[in-house]
Amino acid sequence: MQHEAQLTNAALMGRRHAAVARGVGQAHEIFVQRALNAELWDVQGRRYIDFAGGIAVLNTGHLHPEVIKAVQAQLELYTHTCFQVVAYEPYVAVCERLNAMAPGAFAKKSLLLSSGAEAVENAIKVARAYTGRPGVIAFTGGYHGRTIATLGLTGKVAPYKLGFGPFPGETFHALFPNELHGVSIDDAIDSVELIFKNDIEAKRVAAFIVEPVQGEGGFYVAPPEFIRRLKALADQHGILLIADEVQTGAGRTGTWFACEQWPVAPDLITTAKSLAGGFPLSGVVGRADVIDAPGPGGLGGTYAGSPIGCAAALAVMDAFEKEKLLQRSQEMGTYLIGKLQGIAAQHKSIGDVRGLGAMVAIELFEGGDVHKPAADLTKKIVTEAAKRGLILLSCGTYGNVIRILVPLTASNALLDEGLQILADSFAACA
Repeated sequence: MQHEAQLTNAALMGRRHAAVARGVGQAHEIFVQRALNAELWDVQGRRYIDFAGGIAVLNTGHLHPEVIKAVQAQLELYTHTCFQVVAYEPYVAVCERLNAMAPGAFAKKSLLLSSGAEAVENAIKVARAYTGRPGVIAFTGGYHGRTIATLGLTGKVAPYKLGFGPFPGETFHALFPNELHGVSIDDAIDSVELIFKNDIEAKRVAAFIVEPVQGEGGFYVAPPEFIRRLKALADQHGILLIADEVQTGAGRTGTWFACEQWPVAPDLITTAKSLAGGFPLSGVVGRADVIDAPGPGGLGGTYAGSPIGCAAALAVMDAFEKEKLLQRSQEMGTYLIGKLQGIAAQHKSIGDVRGLGAMVAIELFEGGDVHKPAADLTKKIVTEAAKRGLILLSCGTYGNVIRILVPLTASNALLDEGLQILADSFAACA
């Protein structure tokens, strides 16, 4: 191993390319050395403001002191037993708290897993076990994971699905409503009805799965009226509604679950990302009668519900309460949108500023023409911002959306510093 003083980003990238699979992407050619709250420093000592948050994993920031304290305490007790072999109280405690926070006037239960894709797969398993039906309807632009089954649900081919098919059958995609791009709520609901006519009868569909705010798809918010009509359609045909909250959950949108802002409660919710403040943990929470459909042994996993992740999750939940982070998410979202609208007023290429809570994005178009996604400009701005010390991520079907997932614990002063870098990057590139 090279001495730390000899490490550079370029040298480490060389080693990475020689040792790591080509299919593992890289947003920035930067290697982190340390991080704290909403800042990180690379191996060469350069500071960056983190507006990516590990892709929505760090709502409580890097190395939140209470999370680290809880993990250190757990490390002194036990690190693994496999919950299905020898149980432990933190798993139960996390489930109890998720059940209490999930919307819906019905009894709830949860199960814990390791990754977002694993949560989605188990939600589908549960839905199929409960309904006895095979079909699942997802939506265009949705992202649900990288496993073969969740790729079948994901509504974007490049880069996620290239070369990996075929995908499981009985999976279909309806239109996601998107007023900016000319897809109305009526269009979206009609596309579901069209699937019933052309592809699979409604009585063979187990579930609809939808993100309250599309993550990789571009941060488009599902309209409440669309959700109300989708749930009515689901209830009419005995279909379950799954809210995929892997990215929206854990307070990102101003409520613990984004679907708390829906006019109806989903039957199942998937959660992961910021649930455990940077430690791998995911879950499925929802109607007790639905989740109890699989028999003993039908659900679980060797690392599912790791005690380390559970300890971290409990500390994250406590931090949200003590630091009023849900209120902070709402305030931060309003603040970010206002500042981004100011930048947009200076640059015609920014065609839309949108978000829910602190899940905020801007969409770029050539000359402001919504029919001409500005993917190249988006990439240039993300690259330029990194050179200036700001970590950003792009997303969207056409790669023309810049998303902001800064930790909720970041100060307004840090937000201003990061937003100024973004503005300067637009000035340099646009």
